[in-house]
Amino acid sequence: MSTDKVSVHGGWASRWVFVLAATGAAVGLGSIWKFPYMVGVYGGGAFVLVFLACIALIGIPVMLAETLIGRRTRQSPANALRDLALEAGHSPRWSWWAFAGMVTALLILSFYSVVGGWSFDYIINMGRGDFQGVTADQVGGYFNGVISDPWRLVLWHSLFMLLSALVIARGVVAGLEKSLRIMMPLLFLLLVILLGYSLTTGHFMQGLHFMFDFDTSRLLDGLLPAMGHAFFSLSVGVGSLLIYGAYMPKDASIGGTIVAVALLDTFVSLLAGLALFPIVFAAGLNPSEGPGLMFVALPFAFGNVAFGQLMGVVFFVLVAVAAWSSAISLLEPMVAYLVERTGVRRGWITTWLAFSCWLVGLGTVFSFNIWQQARFFVNDGSGFQLYQWGVSGGLDFFGVIDFFTSRVMLPLGGLCFVIFAGWIMGREAVRDELAMRSPLLFALTFFLMRYVAPFGILVVFAAQLWK
Repeated sequence: MSTDKVSVHGGWASRWVFVLAATGAAVGLGSIWKFPYMVGVYGGGAFVLVFLACIALIGIPVMLAETLIGRRTRQSPANALRDLALEAGHSPRWSWWAFAGMVTALLILSFYSVVGGWSFDYIINMGRGDFQGVTADQVGGYFNGVISDPWRLVLWHSLFMLLSALVIARGVVAGLEKSLRIMMPLLFLLLVILLGYSLTTGHFMQGLHFMFDFDTSRLLDGLLPAMGHAFFSLSVGVGSLLIYGAYMPKDASIGGTIVAVALLDTFVSLLAGLALFPIVFAAGLNPSEGPGLMFVALPFAFGNVAFGQLMGVVFFVLVAVAAWSSAISLLEPMVAYLVERTGVRRGWITTWLAFSCWLVGLGTVFSFNIWQQARFFVNDGSGFQLYQWGVSGGLDFFGVIDFFTSRVMLPLGGLCFVIFAGWIMGREAVRDELAMRSPLLFALTFFLMRYVAPFGILVVFAAQLWK
């Protein structure tokens, strides 16, 4: 298949726009809080080294697989796997896996929009000074008040989904590229502002030691978390990188570009930790309380440090931008696929898909309030129940969607793409697309793609299910 094809959706102006797009897909809510927290808890600098090794052995091979498949076909994930499978003499049913990945992306977007929408509420209330001088219990009560109000959550969920749909509906150049050229520099600017502020708190060195002290005694406990986060933090497994790869310029080096994306994503995560933990320490908080306290611990911290009101607004704008850039990458694969298959205008398809995600997202909204007592997959001792009301245990609607997508479909999606590139496309097709000058480097890359990355993903998959 020729690599001089052009996507019907358009293309990026340069390889650096692809870098911005792929980094925007990868940098999300987890990058801003979860990764820095994990660094501090699992051994500091030792964890960073293990994480980087996992990125190299698992993350980058899967990213390469998705991107080269996309650029070779210039099509959406399902159509790309179908055509390449037929070209290689294999079953077109490989496209089913890619289609499942695109559905997974929409399911993730349905709850990502709800959580991302919370940041809008916090931007407004932080700006009004509602968190100034509050206690930790008061902030916790505020958060419980937000999630227990279904109509409030519906409002922010609707606004977040609308903003994501508007970007996608405008197309690759006018929508995605133009917005990413603004969003990603803004994200870096906000991070730098926060970092500059953290230098003035008097606790910067304490934050630095928390994140980078080399503690090998906790490293073994952090091995599987490092593998899992290396895989999940790069936005692989749902076809986002594949469709972004379809818009990648022909003369751009896939290998060098993907390495740049992986390093930039890691850099942003580390920068977020260096910016946030000094503020946490300045407020006298314990940074090891957990990654789920973004909407409790940090508002309290900003409410009890100098200039915290302004910096709190900056932080939650950062959170909103990071969530927004990730959200549009989740919607694009299915939109591109349906445009290719039906010929219907992008605006109409985006509208209906966004509405569908919004509708499913209401289940997540209600999981925190009016459906709070609804439980799925309950084991009450007498047997396994698919659904029960008013019992303890089991999962709520949000928990079901989160478990199914993050612990089952994401690993399987990544496994599908890397096996397809390593075993179905064939060595020569991969060599032709990667166009690496060094035969030794290509041999190492192909070995990682064929053997190491699939094994690592299976380990992560088994560990997630066991957990």
